[in-house]
Formats: sequence, C-alpha cells, structure tokens
Amino acid sequence: MSFVNMKKLALLLALMLLVPYGWAKEAAPVAEDPEIERRMIALSEDLRCLVCQNESLAGSRADFANDLRREIREQMHANKSDKEIVDFLVARYGDFVLYRPPVKSSTMFLWFGPFIFLLIGAVLLVIYLKRRRNQIEEPMLSEQQRKQAESLLKGSKGNNA
Repeated sequence: MSFVNMKKLALLLALMLLVPYGWAKEAAPVAEDPEIERRMIALSEDLRCLVCQNESLAGSRADFANDLRREIREQMHANKSDKEIVDFLVARYGDFVLYRPPVKSSTMFLWFGPFIFLLIGAVLLVIYLKRRRNQIEEPMLSEQQRKQAESLLKGSKGNNA
C-alpha cells in the first residue's frame, strides 16, 4: 500500500469512529427532587403513551411523553395527589391514557368484546361442524366392491407377518 492510501484509510477510520458522537443527544436532566421523580415514574408506569400506544408513559421516548411527564412533575410540585393528576389526564385525554381503564358503559366493549367474539366464533364453529357432518354421506359399496375389499383384506393378513 502506498503512503497516500494509508492516509485515506486512516482518515476514513477516524471519521467512522467520530460519527456516533454527532448522533449523541444531551442527557436528560436529573430530577431536582428524587421523591417527586420516583412518584412520577411510579404514576407514569400505569399511564399509556398516547403516541406509542403500546408503551407506558415512563418508558416512552416520544416528545409528547416528555411533555406529559413534565406536566405530571409540575402538578406534583403543586401538591396534587396522584388521583387528582390521573383525573386531570383522563379529563384531558380520555380513558385511553389509562392502561387499566375502568369498567363502565363506554368501556364495556373494550373489556368484554374479546370474550364475546370468542363465544360467537365457538358457536359458529359448532353450527358449521354439525351441518358438515349431516352433509357427509357414507359411501355405499356394491356387492362386488365389498367382496373385492374382503379378499384384499384376507390376502394382506397373510403377508404382514
């Protein structure tokens, strides 16, 4: 390898090692009050991120989740109880923000819908299988076919030993 190629290779290697530092983000600030931070994390574990939808508010990295966590911290600094904070979020975003929504008329389908569909599917399967069984007819063998089958069975008994 020539000296010029070695320089290019060294430059390429240096660039490859430095690129990840450009992607790094600023570290999240440490909480001013560890008690409030612990309380906020415990509360946000039971809340759904409205952007990610299958992730808790505590585990989400979405900007909206950061805003909601900040809002929760502010309300905790204002000495609001966890129930008051949850009620505020439910009033603002609906029951969907809760991982365990309450059983009420607007969430009945959410709670019992899967069981209803399972029951309907089982009933339809039973009806289908009963109809299918009634449609299947036993094939009737002619006398010649029956004798042929018997002779084949008798002949195969002696060959299997």
